[in-house]
Amino acid sequence: MYKIGEKIVYPMHGAGVISDIEEREILGELRQYYVLKIPHGDMKIMIPTDKCEEIGVRDVIDKDDIDDVLAILGAPSTPMPSNWNHRNRENMEKLKTGKISEVAEVVRNLTRVEFTKHLSTGEKKMLTNAKQILSSELMLSLGIDAEKAEEMITEAI
Repeated sequence: MYKIGEKIVYPMHGAGVISDIEEREILGELRQYYVLKIPHGDMKIMIPTDKCEEIGVRDVIDKDDIDDVLAILGAPSTPMPSNWNHRNRENMEKLKTGKISEVAEVVRNLTRVEFTKHLSTGEKKMLTNAKQILSSELMLSLGIDAEKAEEMITEAI
């Protein structure tokens, strides 16, 4: 069980800090929830404490793992389907894992596709979301602001 003040990652939304642990009654069932404050957009998410493992909640990476993430961003792009719909589905599956290596791969690949051709509206939105997920984890792991995190991502790619 996590404690107030701990930094965790919620797949598809990014890293945040547990600001509170609340008990709520929903549909007649009393459950405990982590209140997660995400640094991007001042978003708050309530996560059932008993569903964390199932959802894929994990600790924020250590500073030691940042070099691995930056290496993924700088590595050659992995082959992706040419059909945007298949590419979108594949990238969505990677984001759902919540693994920072998969998120970094999506950011790298979509950014490079954007350099060479036009991304669909859905892919632009996915790239923005993936960058926010990645930067939120860099922010909390390194204690930096959003601008510096974005800069690190751009430089690594």
